[in-house]
Amino acid sequence: MDETAGTFLVTHADDAAAILRDVETGQVHTLASNPGLEEGEAIEGELAPEPPVEATWELREIDGRRTLSVEESEEPPTSQEREIAAAQGMGEVTRRERAGIGEIHVLTVPPERTDEAVAEIRADEETLARAARYGVERVEIRAEEGIVSVRYLP
Repeated sequence: MDETAGTFLVTHADDAAAILRDVETGQVHTLASNPGLEEGEAIEGELAPEPPVEATWELREIDGRRTLSVEESEEPPTSQEREIAAAQGMGEVTRRERAGIGEIHVLTVPPERTDEAVAEIRADEETLARAARYGVERVEIRAEEGIVSVRYLP
């Protein structure tokens, strides 16, 4: 195996080891030890296979590190997000870049499934992986009946 560099989401961490997921490729790397990482962090760095078996990895270098969070806002979707939702069909998602950094995703869901959709987005590991990939630290979810907006924010 070769060394690999990139952005990794810490999907599991305990005193003995940590599991990192490359947010670009989805490849999972088990670290032979935990150098102080915490679940939900995004790490930019370099990994190398541990000899002689090369079944686990060593975190060789950390170029960046940030804690990611997913929050549910009391605020409803913005007027722009409502307009996007009105122009799309049920079950569709529209992605828009934010001015500066990040993205906004607007989903239309059956009104009776709005709370369920919010809970699924909060629990989905891919929500954090996207935040890591976009280079942001915070995910804000806004919802009202039939509309869910996911805002990836610095």
